[in-house]
Amino acid sequence: MSCRQIIAMGGGGFSMEPENLLLDQYILGLVNKEKPKVCFVPTASGDAEDYIARFYASYSTLPSTPSHLSLFKPPPADLRTLVLEQDIIYVGGGSTKNLLALWKEWGLDIILKEAWESGVILAGLSAGSICWFEQGVTDSLPGELTVLPCLGLLQGSNCPHYDGELERRPAYHRLLSAGHISDGYAADDGVALHFINNRLEQIVSSRPNAKAYRLQKMAEGIQESPLETVYLGT
Repeated sequence: MSCRQIIAMGGGGFSMEPENLLLDQYILGLVNKEKPKVCFVPTASGDAEDYIARFYASYSTLPSTPSHLSLFKPPPADLRTLVLEQDIIYVGGGSTKNLLALWKEWGLDIILKEAWESGVILAGLSAGSICWFEQGVTDSLPGELTVLPCLGLLQGSNCPHYDGELERRPAYHRLLSAGHISDGYAADDGVALHFINNRLEQIVSSRPNAKAYRLQKMAEGIQESPLETVYLGT
């Protein structure tokens, strides 16, 4: 079986930190090629053209072969071949609910699982992080943050933007306390959780003080444990 890898980012990367591409460089460095093929999937943003343009602007400065996949314009006839020939699939942020609905409509959820199992690296931030877990803390619905069932390639739940949005931490604690969501991981902006074969192997960050956390519901309440995070800068 191929090595199955997912890099789930709480935030950061080219779209949030265009002057700080440490996380993007980390992802590219996982592929033993001079110019890995990276396909950006901006479904959650409604395939926003400015988002796609920012991807190309950043990745044209990095050792990569960038492309993108739009589902709002007719995709290539052979969607499966396009995905499976990539080294990295990079999923952008936006509405996780819309992302999941469109992926299922096009069968992209099944194709991405096959790609992951065959060794294609899956990466993404915000919606592109939540989507890989069993559940996520999402703002896809109007009103307060809620739980969203996701693809389940990774066990447990996920909450991005843990330090970047004030509502995130209390919402995750509230949902865990009420039993609405399973134990999981939270990541600050600038933090990436690197899973290999379903195990969390490393946590890296593009910001010196950014962290990731393990959250568990215990008899005495919610236990939030900071996890060792490696800063990629100097």
